Amino acid sequence: MPLSPLRLRLLVISLLTVSFLGALDHTVVSTSLATIAGELGALNLMSWVVVGYTLASTVLLPVLGKLGDVLGARRIFLGSLVMFLAASLACGFAQDMAWLIAARVLQGMSSAGLQLMSQTIIARVTTQRERPRYMAIIGAAFPIAILVGPVLGGAITDNWGWAWVFWINIPVGAAALGLALVAVPHLEPGPMPRHFDVAGAAVFTTALVALVLAVTWAAERSAGPATAALAVSVLGFVAFYFIERRTPEPIVPFHFFTNRTIAAGTALSAIIGVGLFSITAYMPTYIQMAYQTTATVSGLVPIATVFGMLISNLLTGWLATRTGRYRIFPILGTSLGAAGLSVMAMLPAGLPLWVPMIVMGVVGMGTGAFMSLIVAVVQGAAPASQTGAITATVNLVRQVGSTVATAVIGGVIGFGVPALLPAGLDASTLTPQLVHGAAPDVQATVAQIYGAVFTPVFIALAATYAVGIVAAVLLPHGRLSDEPVPAPQKTSETLSA
Repeated sequence: MPLSPLRLRLLVISLLTVSFLGALDHTVVSTSLATIAGELGALNLMSWVVVGYTLASTVLLPVLGKLGDVLGARRIFLGSLVMFLAASLACGFAQDMAWLIAARVLQGMSSAGLQLMSQTIIARVTTQRERPRYMAIIGAAFPIAILVGPVLGGAITDNWGWAWVFWINIPVGAAALGLALVAVPHLEPGPMPRHFDVAGAAVFTTALVALVLAVTWAAERSAGPATAALAVSVLGFVAFYFIERRTPEPIVPFHFFTNRTIAAGTALSAIIGVGLFSITAYMPTYIQMAYQTTATVSGLVPIATVFGMLISNLLTGWLATRTGRYRIFPILGTSLGAAGLSVMAMLPAGLPLWVPMIVMGVVGMGTGAFMSLIVAVVQGAAPASQTGAITATVNLVRQVGSTVATAVIGGVIGFGVPALLPAGLDASTLTPQLVHGAAPDVQATVAQIYGAVFTPVFIALAATYAVGIVAAVLLPHGRLSDEPVPAPQKTSETLSA
């Protein structure tokens, strides 16, 4: 559905604003968690403020993707935005941790709708050739939120109180809602299904919740509950696969994976979650221990990573739209990621901090080269009537990959560091401040231990990107089409080979 240039600009501004709000609400809370837990008196539940949000935003992706195809992306988008504003208001008024966690779950659910429908709407109003540029603009919301979220959250908490971390969404979101009512077009929904896949949605939700609980409990070394949850998850995903193969209207269209573009593109999306998003949470700790820096200075390495991601994301989106070519960018991107992480595995401790900053900046640039582009490419290979479902699937594998890999890396660190520490050092009380104040030989020992533990992690992540090179090479040759997007009832939209 072609739009006038002015309306398209207004639409992009609206979608970028709400995408930024959804991404920011995940990062801005991190620096206010300790204050929130202290005032609400539930330190043991603090992690669920983040886990509840992430879990809700993940499990609803395939359901919302299917609803967007059936009811129309505009309805789901506007409904998600209204729900997000209401949940933000409720978060700020929370009187206890249970209230806050429940409100955060609603925020996560609505954030999934905002993220997913933003990408779906862009896919429906642009040609394949135009799409990478606009998808890159909207995709920039995530790295920008990573850069400014923690600092903004700390400033708001210190000066206005933690409730305003959530309430700040209200005026910005209300303005975006007013703009969206004007700018978001009425898109023709797909054909109404004979029945909605309720069984598939219920089984998938149960299996994914069990998986998140399993990896969370495993990181906490609760072997019994983790094993039970993992068993439930495995059985659930097996059952989900057979349900989706039999139902006429699946929420995850497995049959699309016979398409080489969709299969390779989905694998590349998963590699982003596993290969980079998973390590960012642990990078500051590694830098503080292995390079003997303060907490503030250690944040420079993730900032360099995200900045590289942001620049290459925008650049490759522009180049893909300008030239129509797309295959070269994921090939170069995965190669840079594999090379950068391999170098990280070989860096000796004690080098100047600018060295890992440059190396991880290269990894970020490699990832950004196909982070948003691959979503646009996969959308172009699916029928218009399934745009929401396939967009949800691409995002889903990325988030699940990140969640699982993050927990696995946490487990490796949690077991590896205590096992290598010499007598007299207790892993449970080992802080960067304690290490920095210790004797030089202790500092050197701890730096070597963290280097030894993180080296296989970096090697494994480099291998993940190497698999991504194979997936990128398997993408078919071709150029993005300038043809208008067909109506959703038609199923002829594919990438021109």
